[in-house]
Amino acid sequence: MLKRFHLWWRKVRAIFSIYFQDSLAYRGQAIVWILTDVVPAMVMPLVWLSAYNGKSAIGGYSPGEMVLYYLCMVTFTNFVVAHLMWDVATEIKEGRFSVYLVRPFSYCQTLMISNLAWRVFRLMVFVPMLALGVWIYAPHITHLRYEWGITFWLALVLGHVVSFMLSYALGLLALFFQEVFSVYNIYYIPMLFLSGQLVPIGVFPDWLQAVSRYMPFQYTVALPTEVFMGRVPDSLAWQGIGMQVLWTVLLYGLSRVFWRKGLLYYTGVGM
Repeated sequence: MLKRFHLWWRKVRAIFSIYFQDSLAYRGQAIVWILTDVVPAMVMPLVWLSAYNGKSAIGGYSPGEMVLYYLCMVTFTNFVVAHLMWDVATEIKEGRFSVYLVRPFSYCQTLMISNLAWRVFRLMVFVPMLALGVWIYAPHITHLRYEWGITFWLALVLGHVVSFMLSYALGLLALFFQEVFSVYNIYYIPMLFLSGQLVPIGVFPDWLQAVSRYMPFQYTVALPTEVFMGRVPDSLAWQGIGMQVLWTVLLYGLSRVFWRKGLLYYTGVGM
């Protein structure tokens, strides 16, 4: 048993090393991707600070809380939000997907490890950007209550798992359809709004907040952000974690169905 685990761990380290070096090889492209997520989140506090115009709160957020919200959101987004469906679809379309079918590691496991390698590189590049953002907005950060407990860490890790499984399932749609990139572009519209990346969910109308509770997007990055800021009572935090587990199970089951059925349609076009 120990020998099998050691062999498995060696494979994990080898795959991680390969994909981490791949991230280093395409640094320029990687930095552009990171800036795409970071720059809007760093600019949004300026928009909100102007919108307050003497108001003490908007949507239950004070000016200091709103600034902190975006700094937390952009930080957690670097770990939580996955965009791997683009790579999955490209590999399927170009026929490179066939290589993974004969490897001793499952395709899903390979994606998990490569995604982790990308997260490590992304965080390394992001830390100086975060330091700059904290320095710029330091005079406005007045919020002092932070939640570092088990609920935060569970919400953060499970948020990433939900995002990973959602993007993985979307990527497998390429097994059925010739063109899926337009679907992904449409996907980003509800994802950006209902995940809290553009604006906090708390500023939405009540009916839209109710809708978001039944969608997976809120349970990616919005939940860990609000738990960290102490805006979610423990009872509701555990309820949110339960929803994260539920969505993980549902999306995993959906991806397994897509995998089994999709392989029957896969023809290796592009090989």
